[in-house]
Amino acid sequence: MSRANWGSRLGFILAASGSAVGLGAIWKFPYVAGKNGGGVFLLAYLACVFTVGIALLLAEMVIGRAANRSATTAFRDLKGGLWPWAGRLSVLCIFIVMAYYSVVGGWVIAYIGKSITGEALGQDTKALGAAFTHFIADPASSLFYTAIFLGVTVAVVLGGVQKGIERMSKVLMPALFILMLVLIARSLTLPGAWEGVRYFITPDFSKLTSAMVVDALGLAFFSLSLGMGIIISYGSYVDKETNLAGATLWISILATLASVLAGFMVLPAVFAFGVDPAAGPGLTFITMPAIFAQMPFGQAWAIAFFLLLLFAALTSSVSIVEPIVSYFIDEFGWERRRAAYITTVAVFIASIPAALSFGTMAESKLFGKTAFDLMDYATSNIMMPAGGILVAIFAGWTIWPRIHSELLSNGGGRWIPAFRGICAIVAPIMIGVIWVHNL
Repeated sequence: MSRANWGSRLGFILAASGSAVGLGAIWKFPYVAGKNGGGVFLLAYLACVFTVGIALLLAEMVIGRAANRSATTAFRDLKGGLWPWAGRLSVLCIFIVMAYYSVVGGWVIAYIGKSITGEALGQDTKALGAAFTHFIADPASSLFYTAIFLGVTVAVVLGGVQKGIERMSKVLMPALFILMLVLIARSLTLPGAWEGVRYFITPDFSKLTSAMVVDALGLAFFSLSLGMGIIISYGSYVDKETNLAGATLWISILATLASVLAGFMVLPAVFAFGVDPAAGPGLTFITMPAIFAQMPFGQAWAIAFFLLLLFAALTSSVSIVEPIVSYFIDEFGWERRRAAYITTVAVFIASIPAALSFGTMAESKLFGKTAFDLMDYATSNIMMPAGGILVAIFAGWTIWPRIHSELLSNGGGRWIPAFRGICAIVAPIMIGVIWVHNL
């Protein structure tokens, strides 16, 4: 079966960048930066992205293009033995991620509607919190919006690489950045907003701690969609003429830019209204609507904000589903339509416990965690770091001659030894630190 390719280098870069620009970039980065001292965390984050992060991103791309297949098949074709299990681990990881990610994506769709009707807005954060808690505890509503989000995602995946994923990314990624810039402009005009700007860009090195560096490395690692087989799958659609090192740099810049812009969008508004910048998930569905309610034309800004979240959620959800679909195509020879439908149904079934974790199954816990929390913990703290270490070792040691050859044939230069050093030694050690810290 012939392998599809991206229609253009720009389409590939936007699609791969979109995989990293998810809900986490919009709410998680501002929250983590807020609790870790702002400016000094931003510096640590950027340092981690453009060392370990960019090296592993390039490694996954090279593995994908060298094998011209998705993760499991790529590990088998390039080495064999037990290595295909690294690919299967990544497929299982993203399957679980999609199961709970689609629940949050459903919340975003619901809040677009609630913003249009004005129901989502109000200055009483306690009332907004109670309304949000009531909504996510309702099993019918939660499952309904989860299904809608999955339906939109699979509709894009069914279009294939060029007509589905690439076409969507060319529209949504520019729209996402335009919306962010508009919201940033509004946020910066609020009285007291520049206190948030100063907090975000002025490093206070007295707040530099080992725990903060671990947080920065972890967020950099996960914000680039590493360790899940996503970039391997996307790399498998890249033609031999595309310069992977240059594409990797652009993807890293765009993905990082989205997180930094999210900081400029959220933190000035948070400081302007005297809100705790470490409010976490509530910042999105409770605190931000309260802020919009106090702004002129607040309803319009709320609608724009949740549309922005939906764009971000879709660019990531499509990248999560695609490697699963690609796995069934490569491993079992299924047609794309069959693989996409079966994947969607399976993900929806798996999402039911996650969707019910805030209501019907709230008291059903394993290891003290609800199904939603357990899925998040298992993927973020165990499976993704394991996948990252395996990719680093595979590229830096196991198939290094093949990786080296691919890079040389693609215009590689004097940076190649540094790249290998990061993959073979630095990345496994640093990711291992994150792993141990998070367990």
